[in-house]
Amino acid sequence: MTTTPILQFGTSRFLLAHVDLFVSEALARGEAIGKITIVQTTDSPESARRVAALASGDSYPVRIRGLLDGSPVDEERQGRAVAGALFAGRDWAEVRKAAVAADIILSNTGERGFDLHADDDAELLHNYDRVPKSFPAKLLMLLHERWQARPDAPVSVYPCELLQRNGDKLKALIGEIAAGWGVEQGFLDYLDSNCRFANSLVDRIVSEAIQPVGAIAEPYALWAIEAQVGLVLPCIHPSVIVTDDLDRYEHLKLHILNLGHTYLAECWLSGDRDKDELVREIMADPAIREGLESVWRDEVLPVFVADGLAREAEAYIVEVRDRFLNPFLAHRLSDIAGNHQEKKRRRIQPMIDRAHELGLSLAQPRLVAAMGH
Repeated sequence: MTTTPILQFGTSRFLLAHVDLFVSEALARGEAIGKITIVQTTDSPESARRVAALASGDSYPVRIRGLLDGSPVDEERQGRAVAGALFAGRDWAEVRKAAVAADIILSNTGERGFDLHADDDAELLHNYDRVPKSFPAKLLMLLHERWQARPDAPVSVYPCELLQRNGDKLKALIGEIAAGWGVEQGFLDYLDSNCRFANSLVDRIVSEAIQPVGAIAEPYALWAIEAQVGLVLPCIHPSVIVTDDLDRYEHLKLHILNLGHTYLAECWLSGDRDKDELVREIMADPAIREGLESVWRDEVLPVFVADGLAREAEAYIVEVRDRFLNPFLAHRLSDIAGNHQEKKRRRIQPMIDRAHELGLSLAQPRLVAAMGH
């Protein structure tokens, strides 16, 4: 298989309609670094079907449906950036070659993607043929082999997992594991000097998969990347923003859009509601809609105001409301409700804590109730 400058861990419909589509559209303008090799890391049958369909390098459909500046959008684009696909459990030797050759490694491995598996240990570094179980161990092994093969070649790593400061977290995790496994100091120096771990934020609602490969997504899309010296970008695209203030983007998305989704999921889980209910359908319930509006208006916005982000938060709430009401997307509450307790801890609890830190006289009854306090 021909190597590509971008190696991607994760086969999700989200990546296909977000980063991969951006690269595809930029390639058509000559503004991308090159094509992508996708790696399946789990035993998911759905992921396996995607990999089988993507392995040929053929294009796949992304249907964009929603409202843009008040006007309906319903169009189909073709993703053409994926050159091939591999399964880590079967094609590990090819994955290793791809990692040595790549200039960019990106990932979106899910809510628990940074967890280390108990079977992953230092013996992996003495047997490159052994396939690690967890993504962090896979990445560590691949970077270690890359360091030995190309010690002076830089690499940019883009974790797209929905974690604040995701690049910092992944770099610290890899360094911690490496130190615990007793790797050479030279490799630790390489992590610091030649590996650029990007903090970034991804934002697009990708509601449905198209079988066997493809996706249905909203028109809105954002990939905010924190500026860093030496960082190589996959592409230049209108939806890709390089910023010195990533925290602002993360704060708005996590505590308005993601908090709103998790509040709706809490209402869905605690009520006797249709198992296939969609976001737009639960938003049509007057009591729940008013509850969400009250959360945004009375329990969240005052915190942003106190933090000096009133204008940005007010505008973003308007934008998010329109996205939640999108009449074209089938965005299921059951998808949003996965790993619900952890999402509440990351999306809701910080707004309660921040209100206390700022000394605000803010009751936040719905947020407090959602946390079970």
